[in-house]
Amino acid sequence: MFKWVQGGISAVTGIAEPEYGPEYIHSIIDSVKDKQPFTEATKDDFKWLAPTSTNVETQTFYFTDLQQGLIGFAQVIHSNVVGIHTTAQFTFKVFNTKTNEQIWTSTKLDNFTIEGNNFYATDLSIVLNEEFNEYHLISKVNKQSQIEFKFHKVAPAAKIGKDGTTIYGNNVEEPWGTMRHVFWPRNKVEGSIISIDPNSGEEKTFLINGYSMFVMALQGMKPHHAAASWNFLNFHSENYSAVAMEFTTPKSYASTKVSLAFVSNDEGIILTSVNNDLKHEKQKIDEEVGWNVPQAVQFNFHGISPSDDSVEAKISGDLNLIERVDVMSEIPAFVKNIVSGVAGTKPYIYQFWNNLTLETGDIKETSIGYIETTFITDI
Repeated sequence: MFKWVQGGISAVTGIAEPEYGPEYIHSIIDSVKDKQPFTEATKDDFKWLAPTSTNVETQTFYFTDLQQGLIGFAQVIHSNVVGIHTTAQFTFKVFNTKTNEQIWTSTKLDNFTIEGNNFYATDLSIVLNEEFNEYHLISKVNKQSQIEFKFHKVAPAAKIGKDGTTIYGNNVEEPWGTMRHVFWPRNKVEGSIISIDPNSGEEKTFLINGYSMFVMALQGMKPHHAAASWNFLNFHSENYSAVAMEFTTPKSYASTKVSLAFVSNDEGIILTSVNNDLKHEKQKIDEEVGWNVPQAVQFNFHGISPSDDSVEAKISGDLNLIERVDVMSEIPAFVKNIVSGVAGTKPYIYQFWNNLTLETGDIKETSIGYIETTFITDI
């Protein structure tokens, strides 16, 4: 009971949490131990949950245009702090792997509303069709990144286990925190980007035709309490897509690793893995902020097919840094005031790309991969 009270206090005040122990985290990975981890997600799984307590809920559409060498993402961030202050932000990035040019915008949203699967704000809409196979995203909230995209689902929507949710607390019926992910792991994307230079007024138009991965996520507690670090992979070739999402909890929850991955093609899911070995290689200390940053990666997936056959896969390669993002400089001021001051919290996202190689069975393909490594607190 005392630990439950401590958890409740920390969830609304931002104070550092005590070390509860492994019995206070119920990983979605543990729920599918010795079982088929893949479950096809439904349309209801992609409804906005919008809890009234502290949470950050996101929709993120990653895209890769192989012909032009363009990668990027469009993301809506809906956050509720202590149940009294709700904000929404739209972030967008497109990066040219051939020229190293990029467009990056982060824009506060006004008059935002949620209607089931759909999200609306002034000059922005994200709408899922009735057939549950296409998202239509339109954003004109920032003149530097006016976009219209259609994402068409190719592989089945996917989740781990019953609902893709890891639960924090000693009572799974009354959790004090959650972490949830549901995916469209392989999609086709087509659309356009119009960017107007704020200084010169010059207008550039980019047409996008390629592949996509979509993920909807919910952190139902303060982000720095839920995870101390993250690893993320988004890989697309003409024939295959792979996504890996891994987080490690703070010491409060026994530095527990929750790792999942999907590999898919145009026919469907090839493997689902909750037994992954994600290696940072050629690490180098970022002397400015102190994190030990990889210069290469190796993702080893010990997976299972939908028909319950064991499937091994590996994705590996060197990394090219796109950008180091200081999270504290990007998040809304109200959220920043709560996160700042927590001992050891210095969140940075390292965004990378390179041509990575996928190997599974007799298959070996090299194509564009996008990697994020996030450090939040010391483990």
